[in-house]
Amino acid sequence: MDTLFAFLSSIRWQDVVDITLNSYILFRLFVIFRETNAFRVLIGIALLWFFQRISVSLELIVTSWVIQGITAVAALIIVVVFRNEIRSVLQAKNLRAILWGFSFKPADTPLEIITDSVFELARRQTGALIVFPAKDDLGHVVQNGISWQGLVSKEMILSIFWHDNPVHDGAVIIKGNQITEVGVILPLSHRKDLPSYYGTRHRAAVGLAEATDALVVLVSEERKYVLVVKGSQVKLIPQKDDLAKILQEHLGLATAQKKDIKKEKLKIGIVALASVFFVIGVWFSFSKGLESQMAVEIPIEYTSLDPGMEILDTTTGAVRLQLAGSATLIKSIRPEQVKARINLDTAIEGLNTFMISDKNINLPPGIVLKSVKPSVVEVELYVPIIKKIPVQVDWVGKLPEHLVLEKVRLDPNKIQVMGSKKVLENISTIYTQKISLDQIEKTGKITVNLSLDPAFVQIAPGSRDKVNVEYVIKKRVQK
Repeated sequence: MDTLFAFLSSIRWQDVVDITLNSYILFRLFVIFRETNAFRVLIGIALLWFFQRISVSLELIVTSWVIQGITAVAALIIVVVFRNEIRSVLQAKNLRAILWGFSFKPADTPLEIITDSVFELARRQTGALIVFPAKDDLGHVVQNGISWQGLVSKEMILSIFWHDNPVHDGAVIIKGNQITEVGVILPLSHRKDLPSYYGTRHRAAVGLAEATDALVVLVSEERKYVLVVKGSQVKLIPQKDDLAKILQEHLGLATAQKKDIKKEKLKIGIVALASVFFVIGVWFSFSKGLESQMAVEIPIEYTSLDPGMEILDTTTGAVRLQLAGSATLIKSIRPEQVKARINLDTAIEGLNTFMISDKNINLPPGIVLKSVKPSVVEVELYVPIIKKIPVQVDWVGKLPEHLVLEKVRLDPNKIQVMGSKKVLENISTIYTQKISLDQIEKTGKITVNLSLDPAFVQIAPGSRDKVNVEYVIKKRVQK
């Protein structure tokens, strides 16, 4: 129970949003593409990815790489092979339908209108081809269709196949209660056993039925009859009722609508739960599963320091962190993603003690802080004061025996420095950088820097950080 509570307490609100958002995206992909062939291939890719993760966890290096390569190729195949199907699905849906729309009941195909129209065309000796798709995608089989997206009506069907209409020689595709395409060119059959009087329209109907699971209704212009072609069967339809019954069976309209809706809602609910559990599993595998650890040492950053104060000293300038997470996330950590910060907005002059915890450490999502050393940092702050201190040359070495340093003048001979009161109280002289006497043979002038420890003492604003040293050298008087 304690382990479960610890795990739940480690989940951030960002993790909840992450899981919810990706679960909904996965669920919406199912809702939009559930009736397409592309969706079935997506399921296969998801299974491949699942097996690839198992291979990684079992350290099956070659197997994991092979499955990863197959998954990448399969994703490319979806885009190339099913591009027409994906485009047609997205074009048929508005933004609302893509983001949150649901459709538990498909639009009923108006059988009475279609059967009346078909036999009216036969009576008028007007040839026609009407395609009713099933599960197979027709995009890679048919050609040159013109998008229509019009509601089915008798007047529309009769006008499409009117002799003077430019698209009357092609087929129409009906999905639900809409004519989705007109002027469609169907593949021709090359069967040798077809009757000799079968023309192009007959062979096109048989050709599409051979290549897909679609049903094609054909109206013969010369013989005034109606044929239904599906698979390898060609059937003569004498009555409207016979055609309505065949269409009803093909489109699945004979099942009870209420029962279908209940099943569909149950299916949607199961998929929604499956999406959540799947994304949780993916999230867990990346953020919690296969836990690895690493140690990293990073400098401490101090923030919100009062402008009137300075840092005099700290017990450490860096901390060592022990991090944990999935192997994938641990390997992806970049140095700039890990920060250790101490907020000094409440600090006072003098010695301040700060405890370092996960609140002071910024980590990438999914990475957990196991330990930090040292866990306590002491920071000494001071309010800078300004003091004028005499400058003295720091001579080293010795002049040659025959020379003597007679006089030295400094410009300036005093310098204003800034530091803590505690430090400046113990400083009575500021030295220059070392000047060697060994090489000096005559009077001269030199400009040198001051020797300061910038961590404790700094040159006050407006003061010079260099001094001019003038020195006079004379020969030693021999006694």
